[in-house]
Amino acid sequence: MSAHEQPSPVSLAPLLTALRDRAMAAESSAALAFSIANDPYPLLRFRQALVLSTTARDIRVACVSGLATPREQTPYLQWLKRAGRWLDAQQKDATPQVLSRDHLELPDDIAEGWSQWWPAVVWCVPLHGRDGQRLGLAVFLLDQSPPQTLREQMPALANCWAFCWQALEPKRRKWRVPGKRIAWLLLVAAVAVMFIPVRQSALAPAQIISHDSMLITSPLDGVVADMLVAPNQSVSRDTPLFRLDTTSLESRAEVLRQQLAVAEAELNAAGSLAFDDASSMAEIARLRAQRDQRQAELEGVEAELARTTVHAPTSGVAIYRDEDDWQGRPVSTGERILQLADPGQPEIEVQLAVADAIALEPGSEVTLFLTAYPLEPIKGEIIETNYQARPDDNGVAAYRLVASIDADDDTEHARLGLYGTARLYGEEVSLGYYLMRRPISALRAWTGW
Repeated sequence: MSAHEQPSPVSLAPLLTALRDRAMAAESSAALAFSIANDPYPLLRFRQALVLSTTARDIRVACVSGLATPREQTPYLQWLKRAGRWLDAQQKDATPQVLSRDHLELPDDIAEGWSQWWPAVVWCVPLHGRDGQRLGLAVFLLDQSPPQTLREQMPALANCWAFCWQALEPKRRKWRVPGKRIAWLLLVAAVAVMFIPVRQSALAPAQIISHDSMLITSPLDGVVADMLVAPNQSVSRDTPLFRLDTTSLESRAEVLRQQLAVAEAELNAAGSLAFDDASSMAEIARLRAQRDQRQAELEGVEAELARTTVHAPTSGVAIYRDEDDWQGRPVSTGERILQLADPGQPEIEVQLAVADAIALEPGSEVTLFLTAYPLEPIKGEIIETNYQARPDDNGVAAYRLVASIDADDDTEHARLGLYGTARLYGEEVSLGYYLMRRPISALRAWTGW
């Protein structure tokens, strides 16, 4: 059989049966598209066959004969999309249509590509589902019009392809537009829902702190020599906490001792001469004042030496991060070293970001979900609010809130230093306000009204 010779009616039936069998045997939409684009060649002797998938939004090239996977970036395939949209618009129903370039008024962009890539005749076969919805197009590029016998048989073959196509593709939902009455009812229901009262709430990072805590600061300017307690160690009253380096103070004290000894010797010598020379009484007064000055300076340095070891003023837990952060570090008078907290009086400290702030008053409810114990929330009430926002550890402006822990809750898991997320509950507002509060705030800040 030559390249342009068509099969006789006697041999047409087995070929059509074989095409139907291959379509029914396809296991996927891609396999079916490949069969539609390649298997009819013995019937049509086409130059090229295309399978276009139609959707509500656009046309997609599903398969091109001789190609396993079409590449979207080629100029030909880009033009095929435009040509596919034009072909889809020409097909008014499910009847296959033969289009001849010489008998059509083509748009300029379609005519240019057709003359470059397509032959004179195009046979366009629409594929429609059982509901009449168009699934795709099978397009055959021919050198001459197909014979009448094949045109009569093609609708049945197209129905088989469409049946297989619809069976292999996921079912498309059909959305029905509601009537005016239903639309008004839905609108009224949506507006009514916006007035449902809900509890205003906000989420914020939080941690467990102690109600009774004390800051331990450096009593002198100096260098931390040793941290005498470990982080989170329980200590009792008068337990040494840390010690400052005493090298410079001890050197200064030793110098003052030597100066005091010299002043004592000079004073004694002047006292011995006073028995013979009455005029030396003024010198004795000067030396006695010098000795007293050296004595006072020495006592002051010894008092500072006694303060270099800091003791716990009360019992509690020593809270700081790491010993290596402080050993050998210069500190100034009043600089915070650690915190001494009572673990038996836990509280919740909340850092509420300014952007998430809601109206909160003392007595508002708080629920804390600790990261370490997410299934055991801790409930409490706000007892202290800070109306001045300050940057938190992450540099975000936030309000500091302090909440108590309900006495009925088990405080076993409320260990000092544990972090979590707190949900803060404010007053009741409408659902519409709850949902639109932040957009309205952003809009007013942006527009200025």
